[in-house]
Amino acid sequence: MPNQFFHSNVAIVPANQGYLPRPLVCQLLEKAIHSPLITVVAGAGYGKTQAVYAFLQEYNGVTTWLQLSETDNLRARFWENFIRAISLSNKHFAAQLAEIGFPETERQFDRYLTVPNEALNPDLKYILVFDDFHHIHDDGILRFVERSVNIPYLNSTTIIISRVEPAINTIPLLSKGLLVNISEEDLRFSQDEINDYFRIQQIKLSPGMVSAIYQDTEGWAFAINLLGLAIKHDPAGTGYARSSMKLNIFKLIEHEIWGTLSPDLQHYLIKLSLIDRWPRELLAALTSDKGLIEAMERIGSFIRFDSYLNAYRIHHLFLEYLSEKQHELSWEEKKEVYAQAAQWCGENQLRMDALSYYERIGDYQHIITISYTFPQIMANDIAAFLLELLDRAPKHIYECYTNAYAVRTRLLLNLGKFQQVFSELNAIKEQFEPRPFSAFNCYVLYGCYNNLGFHSLITCIDTRRYDFVQYFEQANHCFLTGKFSASAGPVNSTTIGTWVCRVSTADPQDLEHFIQALTQAVPYMANCMGGCAYGMDDLARCEAAYFKGDIPNAEQGAGQAVYKARDKHQYDIENRALFFLLRIGLFQGNPEKIAHVFSQLNAQLKEKAYIYRYTLYDIVMGWFYAQIGQTHKLAPWLKNDFEASDLNTLLHGLEIEVKIQYQLSEKRYPAVLALLESQEHTHTMGRFLFGQINLKIWEAICLYHSRETPGSFRALEEAYRLSRSNGLDMFFIEMGKDMRTLASAALQSCPCPLPRSWLEKILHQSSAYAKKLVTVTKYYTSQAQHASPNMSLSWREKKILTGLAQGLTREEIADCSSISINTVKAGISSVYNKLGAINRADAIRIATIRGIVSTEE
Repeated sequence: MPNQFFHSNVAIVPANQGYLPRPLVCQLLEKAIHSPLITVVAGAGYGKTQAVYAFLQEYNGVTTWLQLSETDNLRARFWENFIRAISLSNKHFAAQLAEIGFPETERQFDRYLTVPNEALNPDLKYILVFDDFHHIHDDGILRFVERSVNIPYLNSTTIIISRVEPAINTIPLLSKGLLVNISEEDLRFSQDEINDYFRIQQIKLSPGMVSAIYQDTEGWAFAINLLGLAIKHDPAGTGYARSSMKLNIFKLIEHEIWGTLSPDLQHYLIKLSLIDRWPRELLAALTSDKGLIEAMERIGSFIRFDSYLNAYRIHHLFLEYLSEKQHELSWEEKKEVYAQAAQWCGENQLRMDALSYYERIGDYQHIITISYTFPQIMANDIAAFLLELLDRAPKHIYECYTNAYAVRTRLLLNLGKFQQVFSELNAIKEQFEPRPFSAFNCYVLYGCYNNLGFHSLITCIDTRRYDFVQYFEQANHCFLTGKFSASAGPVNSTTIGTWVCRVSTADPQDLEHFIQALTQAVPYMANCMGGCAYGMDDLARCEAAYFKGDIPNAEQGAGQAVYKARDKHQYDIENRALFFLLRIGLFQGNPEKIAHVFSQLNAQLKEKAYIYRYTLYDIVMGWFYAQIGQTHKLAPWLKNDFEASDLNTLLHGLEIEVKIQYQLSEKRYPAVLALLESQEHTHTMGRFLFGQINLKIWEAICLYHSRETPGSFRALEEAYRLSRSNGLDMFFIEMGKDMRTLASAALQSCPCPLPRSWLEKILHQSSAYAKKLVTVTKYYTSQAQHASPNMSLSWREKKILTGLAQGLTREEIADCSSISINTVKAGISSVYNKLGAINRADAIRIATIRGIVSTEE
């Protein structure tokens, strides 16, 4: 059965009919295809791509082919191209990968590894090809590929085609015999293959000429191909001079290829050399003469249609030759090509490519429009890319496009350049405020005031100034005066930080003033920015009330925040409010209330516009499972060491909190203490009052369990000092039995380091909380034991599991079920994953307890 093509109705162009089958190379690939990784490494023109392509055409599998270039070193562009390639064969898989984002860290990579469990068919073989991998030098992309090939998907093989050895660590695979390398020597044409190739071209050569060509070319496929053209077109029919190998390659192309093409086709090919990819739809849009595409397909092996990419491929040397002729095009012709390429890329979710093409033609209106499709908080590399693009732009764009100032300063905010953005925004304000009213001036000031508001909201934790109210009020005034329409999309969805209440001191007035200011600002923000921050003030009141132990007001605020946020698609506010409702349910020991929150959190996973939904879901559920001691249910990335995080600093504190809760549950106190001593991970948390309290409580608990009692009491005393004026006791109570133990020890100490009445209250309430945790833990343990897992196993997985329980081998299960051994292996792995088993015996034990199979069958 041939390889599954992504577009089965597309025929391979006639150029491939002249390709010489290479049985020796195919045999190498046939043996290698069962390995997780194949590297095909040889210099330019050795036929690497054609050899792999020809083999995969006949191989029974599903191939995803990623053609790489220098521009793919931008991670966002690489990921867009990766997703598009995947989408040609599996749109569901591609959609899930798009939601994850480029896997830079353990969190994202773990999520990346879990997607195929439901997206890929265990009965199929999957091949992923990275072509022209030598272009890649970005550390993040190299690390992603390295980890991917060392932890491959089931039934998958990665093929890396490169001119140089891939800059990734393949030693783990090499040491296990799981890496196959096909080298330049393997790809050289032998004399017999050269003779066969010329015979296919209907060129008859003497043995002496074949030997001479072999010596001159050393089996170099590209040179052999060009010589074939030269000899075929020679008037004498068999002419070959060794000196022809000394001619410049471009001269050979000029004489043997270019001179045979019509002027219209030449002009069309030069146009195509302007763009990085040649999709069929785009090429058709660039000419009204469909005959040109048909003529292009007849050129030969230098241009061919690739059904894996659903695009045409051109030999890089021929492309270089065409590029040198781009001066023959007028600027208007170039502009038209770039504009159509940009539009196609934008329509196909290739935003980074679209931005690059629009920059080439100076279309900054489209650049600004695309910038608004990114969320308020975006990845740093994307923000840096966009900012560099604007820095290269002519200065007059700021007088031409109303959103230019707003986009630039928003990017600076994303990159944490707070002083620079404040200076630039004030300069804009001073420049435009004195001007007479116009829609343009009004809109510039609208964006300026909004960004000044966000700047003030972010930095008020340090400045203790809450003038963001005035800024958002002025933005709303401009919005109403100009009668503007609020922008839609991710840009208007608020991202909440680790805590809503951005205060850094223990002064109770700071907390009160912040909530009051936020309450005043939210109506302005929501009105002029399409619902932005709607419900955030309710969430702030909920947060303050919860940590003060005022559960009724906390629950009321959370409920109002959920209602408002859901109405205006403020997903992060809704998620955080649900987090507090979950904590309230746990505090009350109410499994029914917790289950209701779970159902709402699961519903959020269906909101595709919520960019961080998987991350925040993992964090909220991870916190819950760490609290009740079911740490095996945490997402794997939350169990890793405290590594550099890909999360924006606004969210990093949440990740740290859950990781510390996990480490405490596992009694890894030295690891937590080492983290607390590191400013790298705790600096952001330490800016917040709530973060300072948490850090000191964790320090006190870890020091106590490390038998450093005096240091433990000092840390506990500092946490008490920070929390006392606001009555923030819930931070202590939520530590449950750890705080019960610590408070009891402090009460027994002489002299007592803290007020006895306060310690007794914390001892009593943390003890009660610990008992509630036990109640909830028992409930969910019982639920897990009595839940019917049959629904999660397919009929084939149940059949394989029954075979395992009966003691059958993999081969016997395959024979009994009339399926392949690879399908059995994939099914076993899937069963282990779904049951949480580590081996056959563990899987049978779990399945027997849950009643899925019987050992007597």
